[in-house]
Amino acid sequence: MDTTTTPPIDDASESVATPIDPAAAATTLPADDVAAIDQLGQVYQEFKQEIGKVIIGQEDVIERLAICLFSRGHALLMGVPGLAKTLLVSSVAETMDLSFNRIQFTPDLMPADITGTDIIQETDTGHREFEFIKGPVFANLVLADEINRAPAKTQSAMLEAMQENMVTVLGKTYTLDKPFFVLATQNPVEQEGTYPLPEAQLDRFMFLIDVDYPSHDEELRIARETTGIAKTQLSHILNGEQVQQYQDLVRRIPVPDHIYQYAVDIVRKTRPGTDEAPDWIGEYVGWGAGPRAVQYLILGAKARAALHGSYMARLEDIEAVTSPVLTHRVLTNFAAESQGMTAAKVVERLVSEMRED
Repeated sequence: MDTTTTPPIDDASESVATPIDPAAAATTLPADDVAAIDQLGQVYQEFKQEIGKVIIGQEDVIERLAICLFSRGHALLMGVPGLAKTLLVSSVAETMDLSFNRIQFTPDLMPADITGTDIIQETDTGHREFEFIKGPVFANLVLADEINRAPAKTQSAMLEAMQENMVTVLGKTYTLDKPFFVLATQNPVEQEGTYPLPEAQLDRFMFLIDVDYPSHDEELRIARETTGIAKTQLSHILNGEQVQQYQDLVRRIPVPDHIYQYAVDIVRKTRPGTDEAPDWIGEYVGWGAGPRAVQYLILGAKARAALHGSYMARLEDIEAVTSPVLTHRVLTNFAAESQGMTAAKVVERLVSEMRED
């Protein structure tokens, strides 16, 4: 896997040793950053309140989406149809005052339907020339709905956009507007008409977010509150420029050395056949996570810390993002499937063992 294009997460400002005490971390940050972190925490609370007007429950899903957005990451939401995944993504775009396009993936969708293409247009002088017509990927927030209902050829049209924030069509490169997010929804692969996503594409998603069924009380609220005639209008909380400012802020959150070490250790433990991996990993795992997982663990811990008003990344932050970062990057083998050992259970066991060490 080529990670040379992924921006490094440990710049010179983060190579300096940071204090272990979260309260003392505020003294190592500029006053403007401390105030901005406090403000981001308030914005996050407002964001949850707005989303809560249309999405009942799913607090963990909303938090993980927010972490991805402020980390400049993309998210893949997985769950059965009817769990409001599409409504959640469109609501996020509405609260952030961002341009929004939805792409419905189907088996007959072509790459040009996503990126756009050149068409022949006749000019005022009577000449004919090619004009590029932008596809739906040219938006701040792109919803790739049911992304695994299209074959790999079409899904691959998203790869350059997700990694480089640009697309190349017929030899010409076009830059996408910032901020740029891809929030994709995926149906379980056991359902009819689905294709497994290529591993390279899965690795471009910062988080795999499982969207589960609502609880009894939440489903009762859904029945009562979503079957009327009123349509809730959401308020704009952030614009694109503010989102980018908070993304830059997240990158400046201090990270203690033991958090860096945790990220490296747990990722290396997922790789079978290495000295760091436990013996049972070789029994259940066919392929482990790569270096991009380390980067996303650190970025996710930084973003979660900022959203919760902390001035530095903490152990609880990196533990909270370990499952959504690693689950889709750990490929289990047949022995694991036959014994019901899923990738999520592998990650959960690794986190438990890390606590005991």
